[in-house]
Amino acid sequence: MQTWMIGNTSVTRIEEQVGPNDLPAGAFLPDLKREKFAPHLPWLVPVHYDPATDKLITSNHSWLIRTNSHTILLDSCAGNHKNRPWLPRFHQLNVPFLERLRAAGAAPEDIDIVLCTHLHADHVGWNTRLENGRWVPTFPRARYLFSRIEQQHWDPEIGDRRAKNPARAEMYDDSVLPVIASGQSVLLDGEHAIDDRLLVEPAPGHTPGHVVLHLADGEGRALFCGDVCHHPIQVHEPDWNTRFCEIPEQARATRRQALEHCAEHGALLFPTHFAAPHVARITHAAGAFGVQFVPPRSGG
Repeated sequence: MQTWMIGNTSVTRIEEQVGPNDLPAGAFLPDLKREKFAPHLPWLVPVHYDPATDKLITSNHSWLIRTNSHTILLDSCAGNHKNRPWLPRFHQLNVPFLERLRAAGAAPEDIDIVLCTHLHADHVGWNTRLENGRWVPTFPRARYLFSRIEQQHWDPEIGDRRAKNPARAEMYDDSVLPVIASGQSVLLDGEHAIDDRLLVEPAPGHTPGHVVLHLADGEGRALFCGDVCHHPIQVHEPDWNTRFCEIPEQARATRRQALEHCAEHGALLFPTHFAAPHVARITHAAGAFGVQFVPPRSGG
């Protein structure tokens, strides 16, 4: 189990899976320039890039954040038994995610907040689990936090969305709607302070209602960035969006803002998809950003 300490707050990575993306690097990052990518191969291979298949290697994990007052699960991966044929990597999974959560010392009943940075399929799956043929909230005591803008962006009952994109509607129906129907969802408007250490802030671009989480505990700082930065090559090339960034120019601006914040304030970057060792310290020199990976149990 991998845990980082930010002041007195513990942050534990709960793995769902690690491996190559479904798409080649240039398809996943349409802005990728090979002449700029090639100089990074010595540190990208083999952990972050597989040259044999030309695929970026990414992780899908949640962050278990424990303060003296809250137990928070940030982003809930793709989930088991979800019908995702358009996303082969996440289709009909059967992985021991909840067992790993328990091994980290947290049962589903212990989670009091689930924060979804956005509502893409690989960030909401464990919001629910299949029980007697029905999708029910996995975390029975939790409040599920996500942006109101994001909710309105995904709601399939608006206009003709359900008919135009049934796959997207199915994802909403099995992973978002059940927590709304149970009364456990909390829709956020603008900034939201969870407590005096944790602040949710809008970070649009990857999706319209994407949010990030700031943690400040004593001298320690962290930024949980969701998909603002999806792969470590984007630290060096922040203008390279993924194909899933829905508002491209805003995504680039938000990514630069997040990296500037980390470099200026010494905040560790906790993305949802970086491969090992998953966490990064961001440096800034000569107008460019750099990445220094941070092993577990390091203070922020």
